[in-house]
Amino acid sequence: MIKTVFNIFKIPDLRNKLLFTLALLLIYRVGFHIPVPGFDQKKIAARMSGEADTPLGKAALYMQMFTGGRLDKTALFGLGIMPYITASIILMLLGEIVPALKKLRQEGQTGYKKIQEYTRYLTVLVCVIQAIMYMKYLGWGSEGEAGLAYAGMERQALIMGVIGMTAGTIFMMWLGEQIDEYGIGNGISLIIMAGILDRMPWAVWQLWKMTNFSIAPPPGTVGPARILFLVAAFVFVTAGAILITQGQRRIPIQQAKMMRGHRMYGGQRHYLPLRVNHGGVMPIIFASSFMIFPPILIEWLAARFPQSGFLSLLRSAFRMDGYIYNVLYMLLIFLFAYFWVTVQFQPKEMAKNLRDSGSFVPGLRPGRRTAEYLEKVMVRITYFGAAFLAAIAIVPSLIAALLGIPFGIATFLGGTGLLIVVSVSLDLVQKIEANLLMRSYDGFMGTGRIKGAYA
Repeated sequence: MIKTVFNIFKIPDLRNKLLFTLALLLIYRVGFHIPVPGFDQKKIAARMSGEADTPLGKAALYMQMFTGGRLDKTALFGLGIMPYITASIILMLLGEIVPALKKLRQEGQTGYKKIQEYTRYLTVLVCVIQAIMYMKYLGWGSEGEAGLAYAGMERQALIMGVIGMTAGTIFMMWLGEQIDEYGIGNGISLIIMAGILDRMPWAVWQLWKMTNFSIAPPPGTVGPARILFLVAAFVFVTAGAILITQGQRRIPIQQAKMMRGHRMYGGQRHYLPLRVNHGGVMPIIFASSFMIFPPILIEWLAARFPQSGFLSLLRSAFRMDGYIYNVLYMLLIFLFAYFWVTVQFQPKEMAKNLRDSGSFVPGLRPGRRTAEYLEKVMVRITYFGAAFLAAIAIVPSLIAALLGIPFGIATFLGGTGLLIVVSVSLDLVQKIEANLLMRSYDGFMGTGRIKGAYA
């Protein structure tokens, strides 16, 4: 491993890309701590800490984990990169419906650049809407009372907050694009991973303060048995994330033979890799976004109608450690896993491209039969990928319920946050390894390519 690190810095081009990426991530971390003027940061921190166990507080925690932002402070980068991701998803879905966008997608690089331009414009609109909602919440509080802005600066704080947080998200989007073009790795994914890794030392420290190594630990502490279980869960999630990220089903492809003069060309046999987890962490992000709203709505209704027994029952059922909540959460992950595959995976296009290139799946006619076979295989392997994602997603809730560990700590020591870190790290390692192998160096582990990383 040490030799590999030295090899990375021996290559000027790779060294410059890596240092450029680290420099931009450092800039992101600096902006992460610059507050928007006009708000009392101590009051904001006190309110957010008081709401940590409420549905709204847990929703803010999920937003911080998925977006690389920070909502417990009115930082310039408080909204994170979520508005850009939201705009990208909206245009991607519209590309399946709107003929003009679908035509742009088929134009190659030129159409891609045009869609990126539309994505930036839509990101600004989404930023403004989200910033106004957040600033209104902080500026006026509840029931029209003066909120967390300094006295006499409510209106100015609202304007400065919307402009500052919108500019911060646009700047983060620009940082991600610069990493894509001049650095190494996926810029947006690296920004999200940096936000998760920043919170992990805090989670470890909070767990350490709760640890008691006596045989019979007092209530409210974590004993040796729970620590061992937590370590085992950490190892299981990490190993499983690597397995599901690298896992693929290889479809054998035969190239047609062609006679040119007296010589025969083609006839090679290769493979078409289909990823088991085709959607990555997107099904979890979608399902989490949908499951954020029911507990908040039920909490609000229960506060308005405290005598309602039905709302009280719903309130307990939709707690994040509740049985009904987690069952619905898993069902939504399955639903969005298949939805994402339906949007992203195009078996008819793949079958058409295979036919046009003179390749075919042995035993199947090119065209419709091949498309049906690819779709059938993808439906089967997506089931296993979605099942693993569902199991990973409920790990923090199980740890919080069974071990008595706070949900905020369990979220960053297992589950989705760890899955994102492992997936992005593997992608970064593969890109570094590709640069090393291209220049006749050993692979990242010194033994050649990572198994399963390449088709």
